Amino acid sequence: MLDALSNPWPWYIVGPLIGLTVPLLLVLGNKPFGISSTLRHICAACVPMDIPFFQYPWRKEIWNLLFVVGIFMGAIIATTTLSSQEPVQVTDELRAELAAYGITDMKGLVPKDLFNLHNLFTLKGFILMIAGGFLVGFGTRYAGGCTSGHAITGLSNLQWPSLIATICFMIGGIVVANFVLPYILRL
Repeated sequence: MLDALSNPWPWYIVGPLIGLTVPLLLVLGNKPFGISSTLRHICAACVPMDIPFFQYPWRKEIWNLLFVVGIFMGAIIATTTLSSQEPVQVTDELRAELAAYGITDMKGLVPKDLFNLHNLFTLKGFILMIAGGFLVGFGTRYAGGCTSGHAITGLSNLQWPSLIATICFMIGGIVVANFVLPYILRL
């Protein structure tokens, strides 16, 4: 059983499991699947201010907070019991391309040559970690949801705005990965 959990599952099993989550949430609790609204719920619960954006019945969304706690606990369990000590598998072509940018440490989940405390105080690290995080948060708020909310729930509910948002996510990802990221990595 542990071996089955520690290896990647095939798409034809994982896809339907994720896909069935949407109707299950809708049928059982009339709740959409998504994670980006959780920060708003946490702020509404913890920030004692009279900010109109946080004045709503957040207690009705307590399930979402429990969902995030479950994700966090699942990540801890998976990291402590199922993690592999093997380096992340990267193709030789990608390894050579990353080496040209000075990224050679492939031992962790993310390259330690890029994502570390020292790099946070460089221009490249600031752009990747701080500015990138801000843009992801801003884009999520501006689009009215995250990639999972739009691409999984919105598309399965045939929502036109979710189709537009998902297309924009894909185009933005392709443009950034192919044109913007190489420029940033050269800094």
